[in-house]
Amino acid sequence: MRYRLLLWAGLAAFLIDQISKYLVVHVMRVAEGNIDVLPPLVVFKYGENRGINFGLFQGNTEAARWALIGISLAISVGVLIWLMRTTPSKLMLVCGGLLIGGALANVVDRVLYGYVLDFLNMSCCGINNPFVFNLADVFIFAGAIGLVLFEGKKPS
Repeated sequence: MRYRLLLWAGLAAFLIDQISKYLVVHVMRVAEGNIDVLPPLVVFKYGENRGINFGLFQGNTEAARWALIGISLAISVGVLIWLMRTTPSKLMLVCGGLLIGGALANVVDRVLYGYVLDFLNMSCCGINNPFVFNLADVFIFAGAIGLVLFEGKKPS
C-alpha cells in the first residue's frame, strides 16, 4: 500500500513528540527550572502554549481551545484528502505524515492539558529568543515546507 509511508511518518512524528514531552516535562521536570542542553543554542524551557506556533494569538478560553483543536483536525483531514486525490511522491507522503502527526500530537496536548506543552528554546549569536516550541511544531513546519517544495514533482 502506497500510503504506508504517510502512516509511518505520521506515527513516528506523533510518538517522538509525545515521548519527548513526557520525558522533558514529567521526568526531567523542566517546569522547575530551565535545563541547559547546549547553551545558548538549545535550552529546555517550560511553556504552555494556548495559541498557535510561537505563542501567537493566545486564547485562554475553552472556545479558543476547541477552535484550535478543530482547525488542527480540519487541516490534518484536508492534507490527507489532498494527498489521496493526487499521485504524491514518496517525499510528499513523508512530509504529509510529519505534518499530520505533529498536528495530532498538539491536539492531544490541548485535549489532555488545555494547552500545548512546549520545551525547546533556541538562541544564538547574542540574540535571546523568548519563544519556546516542541518537536511537533518542527514536524508541522518541516512537513508543510516539504509539501510545498515537493508538490508537482514526479512520483517515485
